[in-house]
Amino acid sequence: MRVLVDNQLPVALARFLAAKGIDAIHVSAVGLERAEDREIWQFASGQQRAVISKDDDFVHLAVRPGSTGLLIWVRLGNCRKPALLAVFESLLPKILEAATEGQRVIEIR
Repeated sequence: MRVLVDNQLPVALARFLAAKGIDAIHVSAVGLERAEDREIWQFASGQQRAVISKDDDFVHLAVRPGSTGLLIWVRLGNCRKPALLAVFESLLPKILEAATEGQRVIEIR
């Protein structure tokens, strides 16, 4: 799986996922930290990367007719980095399974 972590989430999430064998980068690593959502979505789709974001604007992009992207939508409230990483640790197998099954929007709660 290839993912692009959006700006509302820490670089540590991309590093954590990379340590788990996922090709993960943060928007700041590719100069998109100030980009509009559409630009981020186009970049990710062009590289066949899922977007991991807390921003619900990406839901609209993910469900548009003809869209081929995948959104991992983080619906957690504000939480500290260890708590966020713990949630991803516990849900990673389900996330990977949902992506393999072709789900377009995977909610993380």
